[in-house]
Amino acid sequence: MTLNSKQATVLIVDDEPINISVLAQSLALHYRVKIATSGHKALDIINSAAPPDLVLLDIQMPDIDGYEVLIQMRQHDATKSIPVIFITAKDAAEDEAKGLDLGAMDYITKPFNLPVVNARVRNQLALKQKADLLERLALIDGLTEIPNRRHYDNRLADEWRRSIQEQQEISIIMIDIDEFKVFNDNYGHAQGDMALKQVAGVISNQLRRSSDLAARYGGEEFVVLLPSCKLEAAEAIAEKIRLAVVELQIPNEYSKAQKITVSLGIACIQAKSDFTSVCLQKRADELLYQAKRNGRNQFVAAQIDTNCHLKIEK
Repeated sequence: MTLNSKQATVLIVDDEPINISVLAQSLALHYRVKIATSGHKALDIINSAAPPDLVLLDIQMPDIDGYEVLIQMRQHDATKSIPVIFITAKDAAEDEAKGLDLGAMDYITKPFNLPVVNARVRNQLALKQKADLLERLALIDGLTEIPNRRHYDNRLADEWRRSIQEQQEISIIMIDIDEFKVFNDNYGHAQGDMALKQVAGVISNQLRRSSDLAARYGGEEFVVLLPSCKLEAAEAIAEKIRLAVVELQIPNEYSKAQKITVSLGIACIQAKSDFTSVCLQKRADELLYQAKRNGRNQFVAAQIDTNCHLKIEK
């Protein structure tokens, strides 16, 4: 999410109703506000599907204190980058130092000054916006502007774990532009870059679910990750991709097809804890190269059995 004064969500965690009321009334003028009166309730909100963008956190609470809430937040990838500002009556220097050492971004002592609280919240959200932008840029391929290999590797690891938990099938489509080296050699790298952008665009455009991911795997190779997707559905997507690339009609007179085409390898598996996503990836890559050996501009698909062996469909 892009943070700004209208979109950002601030979670106020305090067991004193008057503190919550004063802070909420002030911050609600600029942000969406959520409240929690205990550490456990705060963690429920922080770990939910819609976590806050910033947490104003009291240290002294009746169940688990603010220090423990922060420690738990910093232990998980999904919540470790959420900025935390302590607002507390504990004003000793060692208390402030402890909070900052644990990863708090700022420390405000009670009684608080509302203009100061608003300014510090605004500053921390601006910093988070910049950090989030840099993180997104680090996950995007600079040429094609679709997700890069790092983004794909992260998502594959996450989706593999989720597929195991939910006992779902997961499919991977590996895609390679046919005879791309001769295209680059004869038309030049500028035309090669343009072709890569066009192919990346049509691959992305064939995906309809928000959970699906198309990424540049490297060079002229792309990958599509399809969570909760059976082999037949993955085959249908692969064929749409193949045809969409053909319909681009990008000339390559130095290739057999006289235009740019792609070969695809599709591997599907019922995710289980005694297999790895590396196995699935390797099998999809093998199938891609079988498609090339078969004549290019086609896909080869296989269901992976319980021993991680191929059962080739096409």
